[in-house]
Amino acid sequence: MAISIRPVTISDHQEWGDLFLAYGRFYEVELDPDALATVWAWIFDPREPFWCDVAETASGKIIGLTQYQTMHRSLGGNMVCYLSDLYVEPGNRGAGTGRALIEHVIAFAKAEKLAGVRWLTQEFNYPGRMLYDTFAPRTDFILYNVLVE
Repeated sequence: MAISIRPVTISDHQEWGDLFLAYGRFYEVELDPDALATVWAWIFDPREPFWCDVAETASGKIIGLTQYQTMHRSLGGNMVCYLSDLYVEPGNRGAGTGRALIEHVIAFAKAEKLAGVRWLTQEFNYPGRMLYDTFAPRTDFILYNVLVE
């Protein structure tokens, strides 16, 4: 299936929201409406180094998204791209959309002269990890997440 990747637009709000909510459900996170509104605002705020691009079929249906941002890497004294979110509708997986979205983010990082692209996934995401392993071996880092209220 032929897809194109393009920046999300204001008119994509509903489709983006549906995909982002599905992404949250995949990771067992119930996104609250305020969080959705905040992320949507980041995407369109020129002061925020946060972007969202979507994968679209030839018929105009959005079937996937990627959201990414720049971040400082202090040990390298440089900037990298952090791929925050990657999601493809279940019925469209395995056809190259996820790979195309990751390659799109890598091309962004190269164009911006960033040192690399990083992302996290959960241990149970075996299909995703099979794809990710084709880009680079997993690292041995362990994530700690302290919530502050």
